[in-house]
Amino acid sequence: MFPINHPVFNKITQEEYKELISCGGIRTVEYKKGTVLFHTGDQTEEFGILISGKIHIENIDLWGNRMILHNISAGQAFAETYAFCKVPIMVDVTAVEDSKVLFVNIGILMSCGNQTKSWYNKLLYNLLVLSTEKNLAWSSRVFCIASKSIRTRVMTYLSSEAVRCGTMEFTVPFDRQQMADYLNVERSALSKELGRMQKEGILSFRKNKFHLHRVDE
Repeated sequence: MFPINHPVFNKITQEEYKELISCGGIRTVEYKKGTVLFHTGDQTEEFGILISGKIHIENIDLWGNRMILHNISAGQAFAETYAFCKVPIMVDVTAVEDSKVLFVNIGILMSCGNQTKSWYNKLLYNLLVLSTEKNLAWSSRVFCIASKSIRTRVMTYLSSEAVRCGTMEFTVPFDRQQMADYLNVERSALSKELGRMQKEGILSFRKNKFHLHRVDE
């Protein structure tokens, strides 16, 4: 049985999936909250698909300052670029909740000896689609932190979440400190700006639940 319905396995049959397991190309691991799956500098031929829990992709500088680069929720993949390119990982990958991860070993599955397998071209195509979609996700974060203005960063991020969720009312996957880390701003400054935006009628919020309001020109 498939442990997760994920685009990486699109058109892969049950028998083909069993073959992926038997050749050592897939494994499942459970992690406790706070566990670092990958440290900066690690190298891997595997990428992960989160089955359950929550994972943060983080950058921590030499002075201990933390920046959350990406939030990984159930069904999303991580570290695929490093697995493909076989270069040292430049971030920390941390479980922020008890998590279960399915690892896909690119080194094994994409080896020359498997090119004649019935699943090889399907998997290769699915991995290409995954990589393209991930580039779009990273582009969204670049838009969020491109502005020097905290308000613009907040509005860009919340607007993108509204579009992604298809509603003006939604819950973000961060607490206030994590949201500040993601937007690369101070928590106190973020809280003040959110307070001002709420007073101006731009939005309303309670903890990590937001409601965006359309403001007449």
